[in-house]
Parts: sequence; C-alpha cells; structure tokens
Amino acid sequence: MTSLVVRGASILGGDTADIHVVDGVIVGVGAISEKADRTIDAAGLIALPGLVDLHTHLREPGGEASETILSGSRAAAAGGFTAVHAMANTSPVADTATLVERVFDQGVAAGFVEVRPIGAVTRNLDGEQLADIGAMAHSRARVTVFSDDGKCVGDSLLMRRALEYVSTFGGVIAQHAQDPRLTLGAQMNEGSVSAELGLQGWPAVAEDAIIARDVLLAESVGARLHVCHVSTAGAVEVVRWAKRRGIDVTAEVTPHHLLLSDENVRGYSPLFKVNPPLRTSEDVEALRAGVADGTIDVIATDHAPHSASAKDCTWADAAFGMVGLESALSLVHATLVNPGHVTWDGVARLLSTTPARIGRVEGYEHPLTTGSLANITLVDPSFLGEWGVDRLVGRSHNTPFGGLELPGRVMSTIFRGTETVIDGRIVDELRTA
Repeated sequence: MTSLVVRGASILGGDTADIHVVDGVIVGVGAISEKADRTIDAAGLIALPGLVDLHTHLREPGGEASETILSGSRAAAAGGFTAVHAMANTSPVADTATLVERVFDQGVAAGFVEVRPIGAVTRNLDGEQLADIGAMAHSRARVTVFSDDGKCVGDSLLMRRALEYVSTFGGVIAQHAQDPRLTLGAQMNEGSVSAELGLQGWPAVAEDAIIARDVLLAESVGARLHVCHVSTAGAVEVVRWAKRRGIDVTAEVTPHHLLLSDENVRGYSPLFKVNPPLRTSEDVEALRAGVADGTIDVIATDHAPHSASAKDCTWADAAFGMVGLESALSLVHATLVNPGHVTWDGVARLLSTTPARIGRVEGYEHPLTTGSLANITLVDPSFLGEWGVDRLVGRSHNTPFGGLELPGRVMSTIFRGTETVIDGRIVDELRTA
C-alpha cells in the first residue's frame, strides 16, 4: 500500500482542503490527519483534475525524429496532463487494431500518462475507403475517437457512412474541417495580411462550409461529431447554430488560436505556420467568446512536434504545426482566466472533464472526490515569468512562445497516485521501457 497526502490545496480555485490518496485512489478530501508515505505542501496552489488532451500528435511510429510516445508522454506530464489522445496520422497510419494496440501498449510502458489512440477514419488517410473502425473499437485499445486529422474527410458519402458506423457503439468522428479544393497551396489566412506578404490565402469559408455540412450529416444519422481546432468566427456561429438545433456536436479550440493572429506572420517565422492558420484578431475574439458562452467545449493542444530542419527553412517549405502540451495551461491562464472569461472550475471543465467525457476516458466523472482516481494537477497561479524553450522535455522545440512572459506553472502532476512531476520537474525514473 502506498499513500500520499496533498495538504492545503485550493480545490478548483475555491476552498482549501487536503487530499488523501491510497494506492492511486482518493480516499479522503478535507482535513486529513493521517500520515502518508509522501506529503506535498500545496499551500497557494490550485488543485485541478489531471488534464486530458483530445488532440495530440505523438508521431510514433514513423516520426520518432520529432517525437516518440515516451517523449510525448513526458511532455504531457510536464504540462499537467494525465491522459492524451494520440492522432492517427503516423507512418504507418493507425488504421488497424494492431496499430492502435501498439500505440496503447507503448503508452502503458512509458507510464507517464494514459495514451488513448485515435483511429483513422479512412484507410491510410486516403479518403477513399473506411478503415477497420469496428476492429479498432473492439480492440484492447478500446478506440472511441476516429479522425483523419491532418486531412479532411471530404467525401460526403464516406463521412456519412463513418458517422453511421460509430453511432452504433457510441463513438465519435473528429473532423479536420478543411475543404481541400479551397485550400490547395494555401500558406496562411486569406486576408489583408496575406495580400501584403504575398502568401497564398486560406479562406475561412473552407473551414466553415465543411462544419456546416458535417453537422447536418450528423443530425441526419443521429451521430456524434467533434470539430477539431475551430479557428474562425464563422465556424463558431455554425457550431452555435447546430447546438441550438439540438445536434450532438462538440468543438475544440487550441491555445495558440486563442492568443495569436495572422499579424504574427509578418516576420515570416515558420514557428507561426500552423494548420488551420492563425486567423484575424476578430476571429480570436470570437473564439474566446465561444469558449466563454459554452459554444466551444474543449481546449485541445494540437501538439505538433517537428524536427529543427522542418522549421528552420523558408516559410513555403516549412511544416505546419507547433508543440503545445507544455505551454497549454499557461496560455489558457493568460487568454481566458486572467481576462475573466472562465474560472478555474471552467478550466477543469475545458481541459479535463469534458474532453474525458467526449473521449470516454474513465476516472474523470467525479474528479477530486473520494473514490475517484488520483489524477491531479497542482498549479501555481501566482507565477509570472519568462516561458523558456529550455523547459521543454519533448524531442521538438518548435514553439513561438520562447521568451514570452506567461502566468502559471505546473508544480506537480499526479497520475493514478504517482507523481510524474515534482516541484515543476519531470520524474525521469518512471520510465519502464
């Protein structure tokens, strides 16, 4: 039997209490007098349920130069996460039971977070034939989320069939909304800045139109739809309309789309090149408002690691994406908490309980209560300092936030009763394979 007591934490930013953990389960919350194998002094810290990311690229198999399941798991723990959903666009693609079980087993071996594989919607992400959805759903990995992220399921008939299929077992299709015909060769958001910079524009309607089509398809077959990385004001309006209509749709936004705009592209730094692209400041405000009023359900990182060579090049040749697991909570603190859009209780909903519900991750139904799994993140809300790239523990460092002053710091991450982060530092000894 192993035991842990967290003393004096502010639960969800509210009242302070002790949390008593035995063998990975919370056995008491309140004034705890019992002694434990380890005690954490959490005075001044906020206790959140362990964070859950619905959108992570771990790159393995095939992209180990940029990230591995082990290195990505360590990065997730450093950012306060206790569960991540690994996207299917690996090489080979995670489109069979064998592949998703491989990812799942390697996540278990790493031991830092729960790694939940996302299965591909179509074979090899080619958009032509459905992948082995049923086999992945009934595999040891128990896949519930399916996505061709990185590519859009553009064929309407195929998308409808996928939605019909997952509705039979309560799964969800997570769509990368990007009309390929409207974005062929696109480099950044279409607008005045793209015209000034001479970069081919990426129209907002390419996102909005796909989402409009998909919510209607989901309604027609009674299926669940999740919209990945919403980036436009129009997309927020479509999702808002669909929810008012009673359609079973959820949506996510990334931390970087809540902070950055196409104005950041003026220096041509490939660190700002992402998919979907950074939009206008008006879009940023619409995204924040969408989070505040509940239209957007989830904050997801879209953690997209790339090797130095894939970003240290010209804008046109650079890969899309930035790493996001380790900066996510600080960015949410800066863009949503500090301006008063959400409370810390809202942060727990956006970054933990709702993504866990969408992905059917067990153990987050009643977090930080007696009887629940001890997945806990302790945050220092008073911290304000320069966010250093040297803090990154993943394999890739493609982030534009180095040197930016950001609030908040993850001081401890507890995964099923075991500390993966202590005093802001990752515990390397956890590695078991």
